[in-house]
Amino acid sequence: MIIEGGCHCGAVRYRIDGDAMTHALCHCTDCRRNAGAPMVSWTMFPAAAVRVTRGATKTYASSENGRRHFCADCGTGLFYTNAVQLPGIIDVQSATFDDPELIPPQAHIQVAERIGWMVKAHELPTFERFPPG
Repeated sequence: MIIEGGCHCGAVRYRIDGDAMTHALCHCTDCRRNAGAPMVSWTMFPAAAVRVTRGATKTYASSENGRRHFCADCGTGLFYTNAVQLPGIIDVQSATFDDPELIPPQAHIQVAERIGWMVKAHELPTFERFPPG
């Protein structure tokens, strides 16, 4: 499978040539705070399958072994690596895929740290764009 994606401003682009190992929605505090979102979607690949095709990422040590790779221009989070817990693996933020519908999520992870109101978030009213005036 070929997947392409990139950051919000377009300075960083990547290409994945390989099969996903898994796709999970992470609720850990570290991911939430880094993204400013209630959860982050990650698709895991062998590291050799992912290559940056334009620009370069900046790397932030978000924990002792965790490394978050992001666009230094717009701040979009792109990759997560952890050589100790996930050797040879790279997690890609799947919302940055050009087609984020390609690989449906398979699980919620780190739910021990999930924000309480996320349990019933799917029950909230929905609107095509914004709620009426």
